[in-house]
Amino acid sequence: MKLYFVQCIIAILFFSCVKDKPTLAPQENITLTETKKVYVINEGGLNDNKSSVSLYDPGNNSVIENYYANQNNNQILGSIAQSLSFFQSNFYVVINNSNKIVVCNNQFKKTSQISGLTSPRYFLPVSNQKAYVSDLYANQIHIIDLNTNTKTGNITCNGWTEKMLMIYNKVFVTNNKRNYLYVINAINNTITDSVFVGKYASSMVIDRYDNIWVLASGEQSTSSQAMLTKIDALSLNSLKTFTFNLGQSPNNLCLNKTKDTLYYLNNGVYRLTILDNQLPQNALITSGTKIFYGLGVNPNNYNIYVADAVDYVQKSNVFIYNTNGELKHNFKAGINANGFYFEQ
Repeated sequence: MKLYFVQCIIAILFFSCVKDKPTLAPQENITLTETKKVYVINEGGLNDNKSSVSLYDPGNNSVIENYYANQNNNQILGSIAQSLSFFQSNFYVVINNSNKIVVCNNQFKKTSQISGLTSPRYFLPVSNQKAYVSDLYANQIHIIDLNTNTKTGNITCNGWTEKMLMIYNKVFVTNNKRNYLYVINAINNTITDSVFVGKYASSMVIDRYDNIWVLASGEQSTSSQAMLTKIDALSLNSLKTFTFNLGQSPNNLCLNKTKDTLYYLNNGVYRLTILDNQLPQNALITSGTKIFYGLGVNPNNYNIYVADAVDYVQKSNVFIYNTNGELKHNFKAGINANGFYFEQ
């Protein structure tokens, strides 16, 4: 999040290693194809309980705008859908302002709920039995038992914890309120180290060489400039740092199919390869009058998905571009679409 309009951060941590795939039960008299689907996470408005998840079928460009409601007898998700993950045939929909995670089966039917959370942000499985959940206000990372879908403990981490990644049994956690990327031992649930990455670090990816890239949006009020940092996941050494111009606030760092090209939002969509030595000067895709609020790159191909929040009240527009920045298709999603889950 985005804590609704505050910051554009997408979404969502998704796991390319997950091999099981959802079994879809289409509604609204829409015939779905065998093409791998795209799920759009729609925040809704603050306290309006209009969060939703939209389903897009690239095979025939069909859309079910509120897939969760259609699969659950028009039940509501709650206030501010922040992120969506899929693990062991279950979807985990993190609902920030409603303080919960809704668990659904592979047909997106609700089976359980994880409660006792303060303001959850992102969900990361760290084993078959355990997951971590970052949080805006709790000053801790929640530990979740995946067998019972209950909170069993926490890891103290002051500040606004955001996206998380795991590699080499280390969990890397961004923190919007601190200048550091934190490193957690996933076996004993303890913070073991930290790496300086700059103010308002929120999104990160792991490239094809197992290097971690962290994007920090900076803070204009303190003249803290945005930074993009490349980190060796084993040694924790900073290998490369790019500094943005003061006043720029890039966000939503993403990676392409071959994990060698980075994309991010900075009003428009920008791109650089992991071997580049300077930031791009021009946008690949300009925003014009659009409000680019969410970004994703389909790991099944190279298509770029960009969500336009329009005016933060109307339904979002989702635009699909090829690698040349040429528009291929667009469709309507829910209110304030902030990210994507790509079925693999």
